[in-house]
Amino acid sequence: MKRELEPYQKIEQSITKKYRKTIWNQFIKAVKDYELIQSGDKIAVCISGGKDSMLMAKLMQMLRRYSDVPFDLVFLVMDPGYNEINRQKIESNAKLLNIPITVFETDIFEIANNSEKYPCYLCAKMRRGHLYSQAKKLGCNKIALGHHYSDVIETTVMAMFYGSQLQAMIPKLHSTNFEGLELIRPLYCVHEDDIIAWKRYNDLEFIQCACRFTENCTMCDNGGGGSKRQETKMLIKRLKRDNPNIEKSIFNSIHTLHLDTFPGYKTKGKRYSFLDNYDIRG
Repeated sequence: MKRELEPYQKIEQSITKKYRKTIWNQFIKAVKDYELIQSGDKIAVCISGGKDSMLMAKLMQMLRRYSDVPFDLVFLVMDPGYNEINRQKIESNAKLLNIPITVFETDIFEIANNSEKYPCYLCAKMRRGHLYSQAKKLGCNKIALGHHYSDVIETTVMAMFYGSQLQAMIPKLHSTNFEGLELIRPLYCVHEDDIIAWKRYNDLEFIQCACRFTENCTMCDNGGGGSKRQETKMLIKRLKRDNPNIEKSIFNSIHTLHLDTFPGYKTKGKRYSFLDNYDIRG
């Protein structure tokens, strides 16, 4: 008689079979192409409770099981002040996915929500700082965040439209404030639509927006309301109707930047002009 699979085993099977091409292979591609994991790494896999970080945690767990490269993982959950429903949802999903989480608590929401100026910026900055600090305490040399392919596209477009700059999101980044720590993005090549398809196929429900300002949208699929990211997401969706390859074009463009065609650029905080060596280049 065939043994009935546990729920987490069925979820893993969906990744290696039904979504092998769109999720598993793209995850492995990012890990290999961008050299995200090396032998001896201890990686803090940061779980916010949303679909992206939960999928990333499962993928990293599976990779550690199958990989010839030895590395360790800590599945790190920071509680910035979740309400009871959101906290329980994260814990129950971790149990369902068979992911052994390590939780630490902070008062970030309380501090940020009492700030009169830029509470969202303050919250994001504090969250990142606490994650780096806790990862270092646990002896980790890397932290993994759940930014995916669609985030890369949207960030690039937003920087140009609203930030007046051509700026992308790179697959890995050395921390400037926490020496010896590196941020990696294992979902860099995985599309959000495929993550949503995987979530729905397995009938999974994750928290979406845990902010105290927007708790009424915690279980919705899109969230964001009237945010600039949501506007950008909808813009790209409209452009895809006429050009289905628009995302691929944007993604490829940040990998093939023709620096010689730009009148100005910035690196390591310093600005440069094409005039600096214009006559030398002829």
